[in-house]
Amino acid sequence: MSDTMEKLFNLPDLGEGLTESEILSWKVAVGDTVELNQVIAEVETAKAIVELPSPFSGVVTKVFEPVGSVVNVGNPIISFEVPAPTRPAGAGSVAVVGAPKRQPTLVGYGAAVESGNRPARRRRGAAVAERVAPEDPSITCSDAGQSNKNQDKRGVGYLLARPPVRKLARDLHVDLANLRPTGSGGLISREDVLRAGGSTGDPEPDAKSTPSGEPGMAREHRVQVRGIRKATATAMVASAFTAPHVSVFLSVDVTESMALLDRLRRMPHLEGPKLTITTLVGKIVSMLLARHRTLNSRWDSETGEIVEFDFVNLGIAAATGRGLMVPVVHEAQVMDLKTLAREIGEVTTAAREGKIVPAQLLGGTFSISNIGVFGVDSGTPILPPGQTGILAMGQIRKLPWEFRDEVVLRQVMTLSLSFDHRVVDGEQGARFLADLGLVLGDPGAFIGLV
Repeated sequence: MSDTMEKLFNLPDLGEGLTESEILSWKVAVGDTVELNQVIAEVETAKAIVELPSPFSGVVTKVFEPVGSVVNVGNPIISFEVPAPTRPAGAGSVAVVGAPKRQPTLVGYGAAVESGNRPARRRRGAAVAERVAPEDPSITCSDAGQSNKNQDKRGVGYLLARPPVRKLARDLHVDLANLRPTGSGGLISREDVLRAGGSTGDPEPDAKSTPSGEPGMAREHRVQVRGIRKATATAMVASAFTAPHVSVFLSVDVTESMALLDRLRRMPHLEGPKLTITTLVGKIVSMLLARHRTLNSRWDSETGEIVEFDFVNLGIAAATGRGLMVPVVHEAQVMDLKTLAREIGEVTTAAREGKIVPAQLLGGTFSISNIGVFGVDSGTPILPPGQTGILAMGQIRKLPWEFRDEVVLRQVMTLSLSFDHRVVDGEQGARFLADLGLVLGDPGAFIGLV
C-alpha cells in the first residue's frame, strides 16, 4: 500500500454565486512543498482579487491552468501528493477538493482545515514573495519546479512585488525576474516596472493592431473585458434597463461647509484620517436618510414590495486600475465624522490597491460618487443594482454668486441625484436634495433637520 496519495484542488466557490475566476499568479510550482493554508495562487473574481490558500500539506504534482486562464468554479487547478491516511485506503486513489460541494473561500478566512494542526497566520501588511513562473510556453511546470528548487530562496526565483505592481508588469509584458528592486524592503516598485517597460505612465491596453498612418495598417484596438470591469458592465446594463432612472440637479454654495472642514481639520481630536468634502457629505447623507427613508430602500421585484432599511450602508464609488468599484461602509449612520473618514479611506484604498475583499463590496443601501475629482461639474450616475439612490458630487469652483444681496465669488458645487422612480417620486427626490443643499450651504441648519 502506498504511503502517499494524490489530491486535486478544484477552483472553489468564492462567494455570492460567482461562476469563474482568472488566474493572476501562481505562488508555487511543480515540486514545491507547501504547508496547510499557505497561499498558492492569486485569482481575480468579478468582485475582488482573492488569495487561495492550500487545503493540504504536501508536494505540488501538477498545475492545470496557466496564468491568465479564466477557470470555471469546480474545475481542477492544482494537484498535490500528500501522506496517505492512517486507516486503510486504496493505493493510487485520488481525492478531490472543491467539487462537487461548492465551498466559499474568502480572503482572510482560508480553506477548510483537514488536520488538527493550527494554520499559521501571516503578519498583516507583510509583503508576499511571489515565485515568477516562466512565460516561455516551451517550459513545462515540471521544468519550472526543478529550476526553482535549484535556486536559493532569496534568488530571482522569489521576488517581492505588490499586486498592483505585478498587474502593471503583466500589462507591460515585463518579466519581474529581470528587474532589480529599488523599493523599500527589497520590493519591486512601480517605477522599476515602468523603466523596464519603456513607459512613464499607465500602460496602454493590449492591442491586436497598432495605430499607424501608413496605408494598409489597421487602426483599432480591442481590449478584453474580464473580471470586475465585465461584472460592472453587466450590472450597469441590468440596472439601467430594470430601474427607471430619474435625475435631479442642484447647485449649492458650499463656502460655509469648506470653512467648517478647515476648522475641523485643526481640531486635535480629529487628527488622523483625512477629512474631505466627501466625508462631510457622507455624514450628512447618512443622517438625512432617516427622514427620507424611501431613498434608503430597494425594490423587491419578486413580491412587488419596497424594502426600507433602518441602517445606512454607504457605498463610495472608486475608480481603480481594474474598473469602477463601489466599496461599502457598513452602518455609516452610527459613525462620527472621524470614524467615517477613516472607514472611507480604508475601503477606497483597499479597492485601488486590489486588496478589497468581497464582503466590503456587498450590502450597499445608498451610494456617493465624487466625480468632481476629475474636473466634472455634474452627471447622471447609474444606480448600483439593488439600490434606490445615488448622489454625484461635482467639482467645487469659485463662481459669481448672490450672497447677502451682493454678487461675490463663492465656492459652488453641483449635486446630481439619480433614483429609482418605482420607489421614489419626483417630490421625494427633490426634497431630499433640497435638504442636503440647505445643510451644505449652512451647516448650522443641520440641527433643525435631524
